[in-house]
Amino acid sequence: MMEAILTILTDTPAPIPQVGAYYTFSYKPKTPRIKYDSNPLIACTGVHKWGFSGINYHWGDHRNYTWQELVTNPYLVYPSELGDLRSIPYQNYKINNS
Repeated sequence: MMEAILTILTDTPAPIPQVGAYYTFSYKPKTPRIKYDSNPLIACTGVHKWGFSGINYHWGDHRNYTWQELVTNPYLVYPSELGDLRSIPYQNYKINNS
C-alpha cells in the first residue's frame, strides 16, 4: 500500500519537514531489536540537526526519526488528505533484526 500512496504523493516530497505539517515516509532504524513502523504518518513537532520528531498516528505517540535512517524523503500530507490516510491501514510494524 505504501508504494501506491507514495506514487500519489510524488509531487510533494519535502526533504526537511516543517513543524505543524503532516508527513509520511519510509523508515528503517539502525537500533537493533527495536520495534518500528516502516511507514510512519506523523504530525511534525520538531526539526533538529539529527533529524525530526513527531506524533506518529499509527503508534499514537511521539517518535524521533534521524536523517540517516530515512528510506524516502518525507512526503507532505495536506490536511484534507490526513483523514483518508488515517483510514488506510498502511502501517508496517517490524522488529529490526540487524
